[in-house]
Amino acid sequence: MTTDIANIGGRDGPGSATTFPQLVRAAAEAYGDSTAVVREDGEEVVEAISFRELDESSALIARGLAAQGIGKGTRVGFIFGNGPQFALMLAAISRIGAIAVPVSTMIRANELVRVLRQSDVQGLILNRTMLGKDYVERILEALPELEGQESGSLRLARAPYLRWIVSTGEGLPSCVAPMEFLTDAAASVGEDLLREIESEVHPTDQMIEIYTSGSMALPKGVKHHHGPVCFRSHTMRAMIEHTQGKRVPCMLPMFWVGGLMMYLVPGIEAGSVVVCTDRTLSNSRFAMGSVLAEEDLKLIQGPRPWWGLGMSETLGPYSWGDDFRAPGYPVCAPMDHFGPGYEIRIADESNRPVAAGEVGEMQVRGYPVASGLHKIEKSEHYTPDGYYRTGDMCLVEDRPQGRRIHFVGRNGDMIKVASSNVSPAEVEMEMQSLDGVHSAYVVGVPDKERGNLLVAAVVPRDGASLDFDAIEGEMRRRLSSYKVPRAYVELAREDVPLLHSNKVARREIARMMAEKLGRVEA
Repeated sequence: MTTDIANIGGRDGPGSATTFPQLVRAAAEAYGDSTAVVREDGEEVVEAISFRELDESSALIARGLAAQGIGKGTRVGFIFGNGPQFALMLAAISRIGAIAVPVSTMIRANELVRVLRQSDVQGLILNRTMLGKDYVERILEALPELEGQESGSLRLARAPYLRWIVSTGEGLPSCVAPMEFLTDAAASVGEDLLREIESEVHPTDQMIEIYTSGSMALPKGVKHHHGPVCFRSHTMRAMIEHTQGKRVPCMLPMFWVGGLMMYLVPGIEAGSVVVCTDRTLSNSRFAMGSVLAEEDLKLIQGPRPWWGLGMSETLGPYSWGDDFRAPGYPVCAPMDHFGPGYEIRIADESNRPVAAGEVGEMQVRGYPVASGLHKIEKSEHYTPDGYYRTGDMCLVEDRPQGRRIHFVGRNGDMIKVASSNVSPAEVEMEMQSLDGVHSAYVVGVPDKERGNLLVAAVVPRDGASLDFDAIEGEMRRRLSSYKVPRAYVELAREDVPLLHSNKVARREIARMMAEKLGRVEA
């Protein structure tokens, strides 16, 4: 890693930025009319924006937001897929000190209501359509009480802070204003006033709130400040090897921390071309946190670094390893490197470090770690001495060449079967090594005698036919009896339920399995 990662472009260059408005202006000055973000369909350019256009267009929208009463700490949500418009909205909102709340393009109506209410957004900006989805229709489905109301003066019991909705596109209902709601208002806020507003945006101000959810949890808003976002951008720029003019494919959605912090923000800093398509690793084939099939691993393996653990709360991957995989640990690389600014410990239930050969929880603290979770007491997720409790269970291994850490599973995902703990990842790894099995999802359904009955939803490989008797026989040969699923259900890949964070909805799989097996509790 280079030693001058915080100084790209000189003393006042993008690499010295400590707030997003500084970064946007410095990038425009350094890279001018070079392409910043492009969306392509095959070899065809669908949409592109230069660094200068990103600065000027986001300034227009930022001035409009300020004219409409949006200021320091105001929460503004937006729904846009990967591309220039996402970058534009992020820049416009954050450069005036407002809090950007990106929302998943895969979000369903009932999930959208929960995010809008939990996040306290005052305004919402929508891309009208994407990949056949009409987001104006989706917001109307989510909030039927919008009917007949006027954008700018909304009164909604289910989203009590929301006052206006703006969208691209034509034929909008009265409750959704066109983009002119912001761009026309911009005339009343001049460039001089915008610069004064930007000058009061500090590294300690919250910049973004990323909504995420675990496989067993409701959405939570992860808070990050301007300073840590810029700090992490310096590191990720070097590790992803963003350089000026280099085309860097954005492999993950920008509304998640991966696309945001591995591609978009460091790309703006470095002057690279962030290349977006409508195809990202956001489907059941690449469901996050699950054990991936070997052929799918090859698609995302790539060159070093081989990423270990990362999450929204840590602004992306904070660990990596020299080896891609270790036998018996299928979900992530064995970790022997940790990023600048992080302190980690593997701790027991009393927050004491565990010894080599023992399993404990990964705990992380440091400058890039989230300042907190919106509306949640800090004590629920942070230790008294400031470590974030990740819920990732890890084993410490001492080796002659140094200590490394293996991820063994999420503490909330362990299944208690006949008084014994079963790691779903271990069982899924064995099942997915069998001929004909593309992926497997192991869950527990309530059982009076055993506590939980271990069951598996199995996705076959294309064209394969599954023989569950043979699969069970092989599993009994490989695993202890209590780890062998007692029932199996075949599931099509497109029927794997996902949360809007693209993690497998294990609660939903458990419910589906209980229904199919006739084990629904009265």
